[in-house]
Amino acid sequence: MLEAVAPTLSQIQAPIAVRLDRVVAEFRRILITDFDGIAAINDYILQVRGKLFRPGILLLCNEVGSQRSPEAETLAAVIELIHLATLVHDDAVDHSVLRRGMPTVNALWSHQVSIIMGDYLYSRSISELARLGDIEPVRILAQASNAMSVGEMRQLASCDALDFSEAAYYQLIECKTASLISAACELGSLVGDESLRAPLALYGHQLGMAFQIADDLLDYTADKAVIGKPSGLDLREHKVTLPLLAALPELSESERSRVDTFFATAEPSDVEIAAIIDLVTRYGGLDYAKQMAVDYARRAAEALDGLPEGPPLEALRSSITYAVERRR
Repeated sequence: MLEAVAPTLSQIQAPIAVRLDRVVAEFRRILITDFDGIAAINDYILQVRGKLFRPGILLLCNEVGSQRSPEAETLAAVIELIHLATLVHDDAVDHSVLRRGMPTVNALWSHQVSIIMGDYLYSRSISELARLGDIEPVRILAQASNAMSVGEMRQLASCDALDFSEAAYYQLIECKTASLISAACELGSLVGDESLRAPLALYGHQLGMAFQIADDLLDYTADKAVIGKPSGLDLREHKVTLPLLAALPELSESERSRVDTFFATAEPSDVEIAAIIDLVTRYGGLDYAKQMAVDYARRAAEALDGLPEGPPLEALRSSITYAVERRR
């Protein structure tokens, strides 16, 4: 099911590289404003934007079955706008100073500006959807945006992080990550081969779950130079993810007490973070989380069974491997 060697994202996106260039042009067009304060932040966001994983997935889904629609490129730009809006808001909520190794909007300007800028990105995406004049993309993205907001509230409402259950974790990442990736896949097929909406939306959901679990694993395993943030940043911010959830039941009473003390420490040291990472590693938390990511990846691949073969479908399969095996 999974390739022996993980492909790079540039390899996956090679067949749609020209279309992704048009997505970036659409992104710039949608963000144009005559207010210098917002324009300066827009320019910065365009410099530090991500690798267009979600827009790329949308375009690949649009091409499954040999369909291709220019409208998909606008929808891909809207997907990226919404994704960036959530990141800008997340960084403000978490008081994060780095994103992919670069200063965040709230670090360079202010938390107030960051919140307003996230709202601006959302409003521009809504305006663009209104311009398209089709209610179905609005419905799909409204549902995904609502799910992401509810996910954030669920996380904030969890008074005791260590009471967070594994079921609650899956519910959270379904809201925060899988919902938007699934929406991207569904939108691609909506303006492509509409008969493939259901299987591609399911593929996107399973891919999103695998993607987020793998991302949470990177927080325990990757080097700062690779991912642009220190390992253990989630722990530093007292976020409980699957590796720790899997290890907790295996800890001795004294080890659990160390974890409790860690989460009661407002600003844990690097040494304390390293000690928790060591516990999680020794008690199989990383192995368990990796296996769960692989299980979701398998289900993503199964969702593609029977779909029209061709380079777009192969790229979607390769995206599964990339999501689980990437190092950043």
